[in-house]
Amino acid sequence: MKFMITWKIPPGSYEEAIGRFLKTGAPPPAGLKTVGRWHTAGSSSGFHLVEGTEAALMEHSAEWADLCELQIVPVVEDAEAGAVSSKLFGK
Repeated sequence: MKFMITWKIPPGSYEEAIGRFLKTGAPPPAGLKTVGRWHTAGSSSGFHLVEGTEAALMEHSAEWADLCELQIVPVVEDAEAGAVSSKLFGK
């Protein structure tokens, strides 16, 4: 399953969060693969698209929960969304 993680670093955590990211590279744990990660220019937020298990997602989230506000949603690609839409609406 793919998940989109939207992260935001509160002002009081910014320096520590950036330091941790630069030191570790923020790799996901076993069972979770980074598909892509984007940082919004000039701000303290971004997006991390991952694929893997819910358990690995929970582990990765817990590693950053002390410094970042996280929102996580499951996502599907166009082909999957199209197939479901076609099934439901017969087009």
